[in-house]
Amino acid sequence: MDQSLWEILQNSGYTMYLIVACSVLAVGVAIERAIVQWKFIDRARSLADTVNRCLARGALEEGRSACERSKSPLGDVFLAGYERLGRVKRSALEAAVNRERLRVAADLKTRMWILGTIGATAPFIGLFGTVIGVMEAFSDIKAAGSGGLSVVSGGIYEALYTTAAGIAVAVEAVFIYNFFNQRLSRIALEMKMLTDEFLELLVDQGPESGRGEKPGEESEGKAGEGEPRETQDGTREAA
Repeated sequence: MDQSLWEILQNSGYTMYLIVACSVLAVGVAIERAIVQWKFIDRARSLADTVNRCLARGALEEGRSACERSKSPLGDVFLAGYERLGRVKRSALEAAVNRERLRVAADLKTRMWILGTIGATAPFIGLFGTVIGVMEAFSDIKAAGSGGLSVVSGGIYEALYTTAAGIAVAVEAVFIYNFFNQRLSRIALEMKMLTDEFLELLVDQGPESGRGEKPGEESEGKAGEGEPRETQDGTREAA
């Protein structure tokens, strides 16, 4: 049967409209996720390089300003460390930074469930439409009598379009889901490595690293121990 897509859509019933809506929704989610993830790794690496260079030379405020100006979500992860530096223990600082990293990773998974749902349900929606179409076709056969099969064969043929369309949309949604899921795994791994490197440099700036002590204070105190001191009669005795 030679039919246009519009004729197939009209003749296949309301179920076909639902399948088309699922297809449009899947493409919309794909476009939105592509915009969110566009150059995510490049921006994160650029920010990490800038902050790490600042930390290496002890320019804490310069690195913090870079995080505040950055459009990369990794900036929020680094700021969680800056805010707790010198205020909490190292373990608490690392835990706070990792929590923020996991929050960013969770935000990147937003609306991914829609793709998974469409991929799982679209074939059944198409099958449901086909079953309804076949039931209507057999009802018409019964009403038409002996010559009914040739009359309603076209209706059965059209009803099968919904199953084919449902499978096609499911394949589309699953492909998009797997593509973005693979990218999310790569982004999560990259963020983990950049965060670990940041923490190694950041904790070196804290008081626990020993950089907060003034040079010579401890050595001067120890040098005074054991030296002889002078008594009131002018003699010297060991400390």
